[in-house]
This record gives sequence, C-alpha cells and structure tokens, in this order.
Amino acid sequence: MQEQTYRIETDSMGEVQVPASAYYGAQTQRAVQNFPISGLRFPREFIRALGLIKRAAARVNLELGFLSKELAEAIIQAAGEVVEGKLDDHFPVDIFQTGSGTSTNMNANEVISNRAIELLGGELGSKSPVHPNDHVNRGQSSNDVIPTAIHLAAAECINAGLLPVLMACESELAAKSEQFDHIVKIGRTHLQDATPVRLGQEFSGYARQLQFARERIEQALGGLMELALGGTATGTGLNAEPGFASRVIRLLAEETGLPVAEAANHFAAQGGQDAQVATSSSLRGLAVALTKIGNDLRWLASGPRCGLGELRLPAVQPGSSIMPGKVNPVIIESLLQVAVQVMANDLALALGGQAGNMELNVMLPVMAKNLLQSIELLKTGIGNFTNKCLKGLAADEQRCEELVERSLALCTPLAPEIGYDRAANLAHLAYESGRTVREVALELSILPEEKLLRILNAEQMTRPGFPGRTKHE
Repeated sequence: MQEQTYRIETDSMGEVQVPASAYYGAQTQRAVQNFPISGLRFPREFIRALGLIKRAAARVNLELGFLSKELAEAIIQAAGEVVEGKLDDHFPVDIFQTGSGTSTNMNANEVISNRAIELLGGELGSKSPVHPNDHVNRGQSSNDVIPTAIHLAAAECINAGLLPVLMACESELAAKSEQFDHIVKIGRTHLQDATPVRLGQEFSGYARQLQFARERIEQALGGLMELALGGTATGTGLNAEPGFASRVIRLLAEETGLPVAEAANHFAAQGGQDAQVATSSSLRGLAVALTKIGNDLRWLASGPRCGLGELRLPAVQPGSSIMPGKVNPVIIESLLQVAVQVMANDLALALGGQAGNMELNVMLPVMAKNLLQSIELLKTGIGNFTNKCLKGLAADEQRCEELVERSLALCTPLAPEIGYDRAANLAHLAYESGRTVREVALELSILPEEKLLRILNAEQMTRPGFPGRTKHE
C-alpha cells in the first residue's frame, strides 16, 4: 500500500497538512477534519452548479478587467472541469458543516485555483499565480454563492429531470384511463362497497392528481429562478462591482436555458430560503398524491385469488423466501418508500427554513441535500414505477363484473323509485340470503321487470343522473 504524502499549506490560522495530490487546500482540509459527521457529500448536480457559477464569474471578471486573459482562461478551464464532473473526488467536505456552506464554497475556490495553477505550470498550494479568494471568488461570498447554487441545481434537476418523468407518468395514467373506460367496477368508500364506477374514471382521477402536482411544482419553480448572487456577505453587495452579478446570471441563463434573474431583494434571498421551502412543499404534495395512487393500486391488485383482484400488476420478481409462487407489488412499495423519504425531507426543509437568523440562513447545506435528494428520488422512483408497473398493468374484467353484480350498492338507484327504506330493506334481504340485489328485486317484483333491469344497468350508474328513468316516469 502506497504511503500518503502531504504538502504544507497555510491559511489565516496557520499551517495545514494537505494530501499532496489533492486540488483542494488548507480551508477544505480543516473542514474535513472539523466535520467527520456522516460521510454524506453534496451531489453531482450541486457541484456542477458551483462550477457554472465560478466559470461565469471568471468570464465576467475578465470582461471587467479584474482578471488577466491568462488567469481567466485557466480558471475558466478548471471550472469547466468541475462542471463536467472531472474533479468530483476533490470535494470531500461533509454535508453537516458550517451552516452557510462556506467550507464547500472554499472547496470549489481551492480546487479551481489549484487546477488553474497546474494548467499554468505552477505549484499546487502556492496560491500563485491564481488565488482562491482574490481571483476565483472575486465579487462573490459563500453567502450568495451557496444559495445561488442550490437554486440553480434544483431548477435544473426539476426542469430537465423530474418534470419530463412526471409528465410521462401522467400520460400513461391518462392512457390507462381511456383503455379501461369501458370496464365497470364497484366503487368503494370507507373501504366498503359503494356505487359502481368505471375503472377508467378511477384512473382519470389519478392522472388529474399528477397534473395538479406538476402544476404546483412548476409554480414553485418560478421562485427558484431568483438568484442570490450579488448580495455578497449580508445582502448589500459589498466588494462586488455594480452589474457583476447580473452579467454572471445572464451567462448562467444562457448556459442552462433557465430564465434565472438576480434576486429583487437580496436580504430576502439570503436571510430567508422561502423558495426552497415552497419547492419542497410542492414535492411533498406530489409524494402524497403518489402514495394515494400507489396504495389504491396495491389494494385493487390484492390477491390474486383472495383479495380484490380487479387489477393485475406485472410480475417482476419472486415475492417470498418461504411461499413458492408468491408475487408482491414491489415496484409500488419502492415508490411508497420514496414518498415517505420525500415527506421526511420536507420536514427538514421546513425546519431549516426557520434558521434565517438576521441576514443569513445557517442551514443551507442540509436544506440543499434534502431538496436535491427529494427531486432525484422522485425522478427515479416515478420513472421506475411508470416503466415497470403502469405500462404492464392490466384489468381483470370478469372479476370487476362479478363484484359489481354481487354488490349491495346496486340498491342505490332504486331509492328514488321505491324510497330509501324499501331499498335498504331490499339490501338487507339480499345480504341475509346471500343472493344479489337483482335476484331479490326480481323475485319480489318491486318494479316492472323491464324498468327494473334498466335501472340496475351498472354502466348507466356511472353516468350523471338517474339511470333508467325518463322524465314522464
């Protein structure tokens, strides 16, 4: 095993040993030592966003004359490697660190600085000719860079990742609604038999739920488009050239295709994190909708012989280590666990959002971690659910028809004709005798047979109004 070698770097607190091959420097190394908490790191999407910000900042600082062409080009190339993920191994700082994310901002500054130094033929750790603070971080503060990176990463992940997958799931549910529209089944309220519905109607409800959830996410996405960059330390913009942030943000808009803009009020953008909280809340709403849909499908597919059995889920793997032939709704169970985690993450966002003490929120890293994890989990969980469950979902039409015919709720459309009490008595007689409502009603001749059969048409019961009745009747 090769022995680790070190170089000595200095910061404002003195000397620090840094691994010789690391692009990060003294401040990152102190953070590694100070926060041996979880082993959790910022995700790729966040590191990419940091790289985008640093690259755009270098371009603007070159235009403004604050960086020479040589230094700017080296910083731009190094930051580009961060964007591309080539330097991810050099971002070792734990999520549970300084609440502003300063350690990770300096991690980015040091990595880009040292890689730029290397490109220019210099010595790692020398801070010359590229300094992490003076050059890479010029016009910026951790306090505006980190919330900007969170917004940028979350917006990109939602726009390019989650929304397309969500729309595909919504479309599949809408397609199932049409496919199943002719199938009449028993409705259920309080988990008890209720009046018939069409299976397509149930699925239209699921599709509509996801449409509403998507629209709420799209609305929340608008809040992420305001970026904190330009506020520097406390929102006043100290040490940032007027126009610096707006020019950087224009480059970020071009790079990402997102309509991002500088925050209208930097004190709100840095002291509060309401856009993150609102976005997480919309993701929680989606998780709740998915839970309802997933649980419905599990119930409707329960069995296959001793449950409801109205749906048939695709069999994807054996379901038991002891019961041969058993198949479980594992894809849905996976989705439900995703939903639970997203709801738990939302609580962390809500609590973190309250930590905006005066001019700075000090829960930024944990908020970023939970928000980005929720987006990623929903994207992958919904995609898996759509492809491995919804697309292969089938209905058992015979079972649906059988349960409708056996239901006591068929008495419901008789109530306007014979009165609620007589209809209830009919249901009671059918239940006690083990026969169907239709059989008992025919035996008792409660209505002319033709009219009775017209009223007891289950498909018509799924339409508005009074099935089988005409106005003159």
